[in-house]
Amino acid sequence: MESGFSSDFGSDFSSGGGGAGGKLDPGLIMEQVKVQIAVANAQELLQRMTDKCFRKCIGKPGGSLDNSEQKCIAMCMDRYMDSWNTVSRAYNSRLQRERANM
Repeated sequence: MESGFSSDFGSDFSSGGGGAGGKLDPGLIMEQVKVQIAVANAQELLQRMTDKCFRKCIGKPGGSLDNSEQKCIAMCMDRYMDSWNTVSRAYNSRLQRERANM
């Protein structure tokens, strides 16, 4: 299985070279890296949200969630996403202002 992983990983980055003598396309590599970073950030957001909302809403873990736990988790996740979106918009706005002032 390990050889399958390494060959798949290598082919992701080397397949973009096309017929140009095996040269790697830096633009393609940057796009792939950006996608991988976005996926990692989304996974981290989901993990943090899950951890925080679980700790806040689930007092006694069991085989199922009762009605109040379901409502709590739904509200917690909504608030977490709203907060994250607000912070992201503010951060992006600040970056744009700083770039414009350069």
